[in-house]
Amino acid sequence: MTQILLIRHAINEYVATGRLAGRLDGVHLNDDGKLQAEALGKRLADAPLKHIYTSRLDRTQETAQAIHTHHPDIPLEINEGILEVDYGDWQDMKINELRKRKMWEVIQEYPTRAYFPNGESMRNVQNRVVDEIERLRIKHPNDMIALVFHADLIKMTLAHYLGVHLDNFQRIVVSPASISTLILGHSRPRIAHVNDTAHVQELDRQKKKEKQNGKNSA
Repeated sequence: MTQILLIRHAINEYVATGRLAGRLDGVHLNDDGKLQAEALGKRLADAPLKHIYTSRLDRTQETAQAIHTHHPDIPLEINEGILEVDYGDWQDMKINELRKRKMWEVIQEYPTRAYFPNGESMRNVQNRVVDEIERLRIKHPNDMIALVFHADLIKMTLAHYLGVHLDNFQRIVVSPASISTLILGHSRPRIAHVNDTAHVQELDRQKKKEKQNGKNSA
């Protein structure tokens, strides 16, 4: 069986702009994201990984590199099949403005009919990522591999293998720096974990404790 870790990149600096980053180059992890990625890398330090794949965008590569630091002897490879959605004309637009468009509601409520002007349709995105995962399953029989990519693609992947219709994929929560585990063999797929963020939660507890200790010593 192939174990595939579906990992969302950590928090990036573009979130604060209120814009849709999409495939923009030069979007990096912010300070919190760097800490999340570091915690993620430590969490997976003892995992028997054989290969790490990442979207080519900076935020995913930086997250993947934090994992690779603990596994320097395995390949770290850019994979175009798990690249972020092509948002077309919507890329870099203000999200508050996009919410006013009719297509925004379609994307949220009826994504099988949704498409981005001069970009991809949601159905094509799901087909793209599932096809790539099936290709990797064949390439890596009996291995554990990590894919570091993007929230919507991970949710679409989980929906497919859970037998959940694409129109309901937004019900699945995939947080920054989370791990979801997909197990693929010759028979039915299995989902072992969804949105595992124990390492991020521990990081948040440590920060809260440090903040409280600072107040007490003031």
